[in-house]
Amino acid sequence: MIKNYVKIAWRNLVRNKGFALTNILGLTIGMLCTVFIFLWVKDEVSFDKFHQDHDNIYKVLATRDFKNNVFTDPSMAMPLAKAIDGGNPQIKHAVVTTYREEHLVEYNNTKVKKHLYQVGEQFFNIFSWKFTKGSAATALSDPKNMVITESAAKSFFGDTDPINKVLKLDNANNFKIVGVVADPPGNSTFQFDFIIPFDYTNEWVKNRMNEWYNSSHNVFVQTVPNANMAAVDKYIDQVKHKNAPNDKISTYYTFPMNKWHLYSEFKDGKNVGGMIEYVRLFTVIAVIILLIACVNFMNLSTARSEKRAKEVGIRKTLGSDKSQLVTQFFFESIIIALIAFVLAVGFVFLLMPFFNTLVDKNLRLNVFEPFFILGAFIIIVFTGVVAGSYPALYLSSFNPVKVLKGTFAAGKAAILPRRILVVGQFVMSILLISATIIVYQQIQHIKNRSIGYNPNNLIMIPASDDINKSFASIKQELQNTNLVSSVTRTSSPLTEIWWKSGAPDYDGKPANADIIFSGLQADVDLTKTIGTKILAGRDFIGTPGDTSVMLLNKAAVDAMKLKNPVGMVMRYGNRKYTVAGVIDNMVMASPFDPVDPLMVYYSPNGASAVNIRLKEGVAPQKAITMLEGIFKKYNPKELFEYRFVDQEFGKKFATEELISRVTNIFAGLAIFICCIGLAGLASFTIEKRFREIGVRKVLGATVRQLLMLISAEFLKLVLIAFLIAVPLTWYLMSNWLQKYTYHINVSIWLFGAVGALILLLTLVVVSLNTMKAALANPVKSLRSE
Repeated sequence: MIKNYVKIAWRNLVRNKGFALTNILGLTIGMLCTVFIFLWVKDEVSFDKFHQDHDNIYKVLATRDFKNNVFTDPSMAMPLAKAIDGGNPQIKHAVVTTYREEHLVEYNNTKVKKHLYQVGEQFFNIFSWKFTKGSAATALSDPKNMVITESAAKSFFGDTDPINKVLKLDNANNFKIVGVVADPPGNSTFQFDFIIPFDYTNEWVKNRMNEWYNSSHNVFVQTVPNANMAAVDKYIDQVKHKNAPNDKISTYYTFPMNKWHLYSEFKDGKNVGGMIEYVRLFTVIAVIILLIACVNFMNLSTARSEKRAKEVGIRKTLGSDKSQLVTQFFFESIIIALIAFVLAVGFVFLLMPFFNTLVDKNLRLNVFEPFFILGAFIIIVFTGVVAGSYPALYLSSFNPVKVLKGTFAAGKAAILPRRILVVGQFVMSILLISATIIVYQQIQHIKNRSIGYNPNNLIMIPASDDINKSFASIKQELQNTNLVSSVTRTSSPLTEIWWKSGAPDYDGKPANADIIFSGLQADVDLTKTIGTKILAGRDFIGTPGDTSVMLLNKAAVDAMKLKNPVGMVMRYGNRKYTVAGVIDNMVMASPFDPVDPLMVYYSPNGASAVNIRLKEGVAPQKAITMLEGIFKKYNPKELFEYRFVDQEFGKKFATEELISRVTNIFAGLAIFICCIGLAGLASFTIEKRFREIGVRKVLGATVRQLLMLISAEFLKLVLIAFLIAVPLTWYLMSNWLQKYTYHINVSIWLFGAVGALILLLTLVVVSLNTMKAALANPVKSLRSE
């Protein structure tokens, strides 16, 4: 029986090639988008799942409650991990690590910058890294040991065994390679080239291990299965406050590894989501695009109802019951879905490099993976059943007597559902296009926000001890080149905030007025180099007296409610500072958030970044060549590196721009699928009204009138879809925009433009299909009458 169903279904598809190809094309595009999106979603939701005990691994976070800001802080005091490791029966292990650091690594005079973590002794007990050489048990037993990734080992040693080879770090310390691990996968929170242990005999590390208030490390814990996390959180909080009793603004708790990637965003101390929003968004988009393709199938199948009516009538007369006919039609739709899926998989392999570049991942499709086989079965059956459900139920319900008498007419029973489906298609398409434009407008709105300084022609170069020692000479040589207008140095890059603290004290400060401040150390020519404004007072001038002055930004003055801050004395730590000036707000952290209050200290030493302002009109490549020569002269041991501030700032929009690019493509494909279905539907409509068109031409109708006659029905459906889509899109996108402090207002003119575009596309698609019939000789359609 099944063989018979398949054979008949195949014959029907071959007999109606235009119908089959139109449906296969639409479903192939829909499935192609679905497969790509689900590959991306699978990668996102599987972050860190390769660790064997990922369900029981947590990161320690703190909620810092300042009066003007409640924020979530991942930075912990270094001794916390040792204090809680083994101190509670529900905690198996705890480990402290640095943030990912970039270091200069040298072997046989080959120097490269690589990323590494310094870690505590429990690191490999908690995290499951696959050792291809060496042992996890002994890898961290000596502070001069090093574990290297396979790709890093190959870059240094080729195919030679790297075990016991020695690498020099930062031109100073030698480390022996004792282990090699597989490269961290792309969906790993930890991305590194090397792992080295903390040297607890080092004086700096010793001091940090006794410092409970300086938080600059990450702490991770591994619990026993089914641990009482409320009790674990309480224990960690108690340990921290026992050792840091003056830390009255912080509450410590654990955050599960399964949420690190997808739920990484916090606001006012509460988790507000993160990438999970985009995972849900793209999952919905995948379903929408697939449904649009399925709607095409339904519409085209019901449009062909009169052609299939006689077939149904004869089958029923010969004894076929409704269930057999329904099964027959479902087999036809599933065969089409199967063909479309095979084609879609082929295109996935062909387009995978392009898609990986688009989403900045290294996704792969393994057709033998159980997940893929199950997913393929679900997509094919889902598409076949959804696309074939209405046609199967509708076509199998025909009355054989009416059909064979020639009195059968589809009527409203077929036309109304078809119109509803077309409206649904265009509602989804209008929503996708409008949402895409709104996302783009929001990104541009944030990009056009004043950032308080001029990032153009501004270059950052990492500082070192040698650079700081020779900074005066370097600065003089740079200015003598006639390519540089100004130079300064800062304790952190201009596009990052490395230091946050409580506000300084001052006379008249209200009780309990705790305000979170960002901090920055800088040299002379700060405002001149970075292009920010001095709103009051002066910049640093380089005199010894500048060591006891500070600058405040406008946000700090507003938060502290100061009217005339210049000249005021601020007490911070054990020192007193006089406010020398007020500068404009500079966006150094997230461009989507308000600027934090900022205090800037004069510090001519210990900088981490040299900031160089090029003169207007200077060719960047010429300047880079000059800069490399000067910096190598004074800093020969280090690699020469540079970053343009505008490019670094642009990286802050990476996620939003990724979402914008992907939604642009999928929205375009959704419209294309709609147009395919519309073209097919228009073709069947015209075929059905071919004689009517001939009669109208004989009676004097013009081509233009005929085009409008056929187009009017479809344009009405688009207008109805527009009226439904506008309030729906307005509601959804307005809610999405509320997550941003600085956001656009959704404009009614946007929907007008989208509506005009959809109407124009509809008119073009329908007209192209109508033109042939409108221009045909009416004699051909009427000669048999």
